[in-house]
Amino acid sequence: MKNEKLTVSEPARELPVRAQVDVLVVGGGPSGLIAAQAAADDGLKVMLIESRSFVGGNMTIGLPILGFLGQKGNQIIKGLPQKFIDRLKEKNASSEHRPCPLHMSLTLVEPEAVKNVGLEMLLESGVEVLLYVFFAGVIKEGNSVKGVIIESKSGREVILAKTIIDCTGDADVAFRAGVACEQGNEQGGVQPPTLMFCLGGVDTEKLRTSISEEPRTYLTDFIPNEYFGQNNQFIVVGLRSLINKAKEDGLELPTERTIVITGLREGEVWVNMTRVNGVDGTDPASLSYGEAEGRRQIHDIQKYLINYVPGFENAYFTKMAPFIGIRETRRIVGKYVMTAADVLGCSRFDDAIAVASYPLDLHHPQGGGCTLEWCGDCYDIPYRSLIPEKIENLIVAGRCISTTHEAMSAIRVMAPCMAMGEAAGRAAKLAIRAGVLPSALDVNLLRAELQEKGAFLNPQVLAES
Repeated sequence: MKNEKLTVSEPARELPVRAQVDVLVVGGGPSGLIAAQAAADDGLKVMLIESRSFVGGNMTIGLPILGFLGQKGNQIIKGLPQKFIDRLKEKNASSEHRPCPLHMSLTLVEPEAVKNVGLEMLLESGVEVLLYVFFAGVIKEGNSVKGVIIESKSGREVILAKTIIDCTGDADVAFRAGVACEQGNEQGGVQPPTLMFCLGGVDTEKLRTSISEEPRTYLTDFIPNEYFGQNNQFIVVGLRSLINKAKEDGLELPTERTIVITGLREGEVWVNMTRVNGVDGTDPASLSYGEAEGRRQIHDIQKYLINYVPGFENAYFTKMAPFIGIRETRRIVGKYVMTAADVLGCSRFDDAIAVASYPLDLHHPQGGGCTLEWCGDCYDIPYRSLIPEKIENLIVAGRCISTTHEAMSAIRVMAPCMAMGEAAGRAAKLAIRAGVLPSALDVNLLRAELQEKGAFLNPQVLAES
């Protein structure tokens, strides 16, 4: 049969146990970085494993952190995520939380500083950090996860843990443990990834004043030209007429909109304009195609910016993100599935463990378009969406929690993911201290600790009688 996969049998073998810990966090991105610190804050033995040589995940690829502020301008993400930003600020490696008409707020961060500060804070918290290891499987007893298998240059080993927090972004641990997962929309289409890159030598003042003073020529999406008259660090989304002109002149551009973000350093701009449709972030061949195609697209995008957009006349390439930015892969099916109606209806939950305000932001699986819808305020993220159905000793945090395709487009940005990480870490710790499964934890204890430690939560709603 042509479609039959060739297989081989791997001999059974005894695997050495590298470590036994209380809490194991798999993945060192925005949610994992915070989860590990939260789990370790009263002396539990906590380990974080990460396949790359650094922590920080998507905070290291040139993106601003979105979502610290709500649609009414109030700060809705606090606690440990804010402490991380404070540490970055001490090194002049973070901006303030800047209100943004489109994204609610932008927090600019220096990618290399994120790697250093993240690692420093983990080690100061007593977290054992293990880099250069790949998650390769789970150890289960019945429906309980007891540990994970890792693969590294040392071979295959096991880490045993009382509780595991899946912060992989792709629900890798949950999927291997047998948790039901979904991916993409009804047709399986996922939001396309972007390979970020950075240009130096940009006259950001010329760009800013051009948009501010000539809004008819340099029209932006949703962001009024007055915004650019007031902000020296900013994001540009739009300039569609310039893109159309460049396409008419023969340039190959994969998106309908110009998206550039000023960096913290003078003359530095990060470009969010590559789009690689059809990439499956759980398949290495597809990811390899995405990296190669993203790099190919950069040539014409850079040419477009230099020749058509004011301020880029003397721009030059400086660096590329260390990996392609994935917007969407798997989502678990948990105790509660968040929906678009929850987001747009500003839903409140009696087991809320985080508050978010970012809009539904769907980058279309086909073409270069994007759809945004705002709720007008903020909405809760319930603890039940972090807890898988049927599988125990496992908490999930980050973009792969239990949501629909549409709701995931709102909760996927980094500030809410960091808040979920804090909740997951504290939940794991409290469950171990109480001798209960995370699924059986009294969420009121978790909410009380989150608020005591400085996290922001809406007042608790009364359960319906």
